[in-house]
Amino acid sequence: MSKDQTKHKSQSPKVPSSTTGYAIDRFKRLQQKEVSVKVIFDEIINKDTAALSKGITLIESTKQKHSKKAQQLVEMCLPYANNSIRIGITGVPGVGKSTFIEALGNLLIQKGKKVAVLAVDPSSTISHGSILGDKTRMESLVRSSEAFIRPSPSGKSLGGVAQKTRESIILCEAAGYDVIIIETVGVGQSETAVHSMVDFFLLLKLAGAGDELQGIKRGIIEMADALVINKADGDNLLRARKAKNQFRKALHLYPLAQSTWSPEVLTCSALEGSGIEDIWELILKYQEVTSKNGFFEENRIQQNKFWLLQTIEEQLKSSFYNNPKIKDELNSQIQGVQQNKITPFAAAHYLLELSKEK
Repeated sequence: MSKDQTKHKSQSPKVPSSTTGYAIDRFKRLQQKEVSVKVIFDEIINKDTAALSKGITLIESTKQKHSKKAQQLVEMCLPYANNSIRIGITGVPGVGKSTFIEALGNLLIQKGKKVAVLAVDPSSTISHGSILGDKTRMESLVRSSEAFIRPSPSGKSLGGVAQKTRESIILCEAAGYDVIIIETVGVGQSETAVHSMVDFFLLLKLAGAGDELQGIKRGIIEMADALVINKADGDNLLRARKAKNQFRKALHLYPLAQSTWSPEVLTCSALEGSGIEDIWELILKYQEVTSKNGFFEENRIQQNKFWLLQTIEEQLKSSFYNNPKIKDELNSQIQGVQQNKITPFAAAHYLLELSKEK
């Protein structure tokens, strides 16, 4: 090769040689610090997953400078949202939530659906990162171009992460995902938060693990639109059928829900894929029933009202703790309480009054 040819080659623009190359180039561009909200929005409605990830990262950011941008992005995506079925899935750790979601997700993709999975993980107390690692546990689903999986660390505030998950739903819908699955950690109050942002709430159960007694707990049963006994295979099949009958009897003790829907009990084996089709048919049946009687739309309206009030509470809390005067005085008041120099109520009243001062 001549010197001129070498010079000419070095000056040739670098063009990605494949679709993957373009995707990487686009991802790098979206990772730029000052990428505009309009660019992210345009890419999201063009169904670009890199932009969707970037948008959700913007929403999850705790930095004050990102808050306004995140709000703008959500508002821009809102006209393209509300076109999916939102499914909440909960159950105790070890019940097989990730395996079940993967089996359901793969089935839906076969039916031509686009599936987004938003999983609220418990946070590591050391790195504050997500520790369940749903992407590594949904190996086949994560490889599908029709699926999007996003684990989000729950952090210190359940209300805060739930709000961000709800906003992430809007972005996913704008990106063309017509089935949104929200997975809870299965512990604490996350079930209540997730229930307030989904259309259909599914409770996964285990048979033969003492879990039948948990079905008597009023709160979680009243929220569930369906109970599914997972791992109904092998030696556990008979126990699963027995548990199914027990849960059916327990459900008769509860009054009819506002939706007029009577929760049903099904069994499945997420590992073997059996029973998954029946569960999806049940969800479609629920959607049809509640759409006809008006509950589906009314439920979403009430959820919007709930999240309006929830957001006000979160903003007030954030404004209070970020107030420079409060930051300076909070530790002093805590020490005063610990030393019995002031009551917790008096200290709280003092700090609240201090936060009102201009």
